[in-house]
Amino acid sequence: MAYWLMKSNPKFFGIEDLERLERDDWDGVRNYRARNFMRDDMRVGDKVVFYHSSARPSGAAGIMTISKAGFPDPSQFHPEHRHYDPLATEDAPRWYMVEVSFELAFIDVLPLSELKFLPALEDSLLLRKGCEQLTIIPLEPKHWHAIMSMADTLGLLPDEANVHL
Repeated sequence: MAYWLMKSNPKFFGIEDLERLERDDWDGVRNYRARNFMRDDMRVGDKVVFYHSSARPSGAAGIMTISKAGFPDPSQFHPEHRHYDPLATEDAPRWYMVEVSFELAFIDVLPLSELKFLPALEDSLLLRKGCEQLTIIPLEPKHWHAIMSMADTLGLLPDEANVHL
């Protein structure tokens, strides 16, 4: 199992939306590095920190699981869609997505301002200068455990949470 952090602006799609839907496609990603992660590296069962970006505060909002590994994003083929890519074809898709399933919402957002103080995250892409715009970030097990441990310590995990700390 691998660990990830995936960012979304909660004005457009937040942890509450995923909770309501239970599962959804993580579509519309148009960054080659993120595309490669979804296409080549994400596997069913991988755990993901759902991160609210461009929010007040920005931070970890919950947990989801990869429920379907990378597959072509169909929006790239439809000229009327905002994510249309005229260079993509059914035989040679350019953009991929994964399906994610809701696991749990934190009681409150674990803000980036708190995450910056975790020594275990010093080497993570989340805190690395120049990586702020990455929408999908691989996490090492130590990063995952540090985030979950901080969420637990701050009382942000629901009582029924069964999270591997």
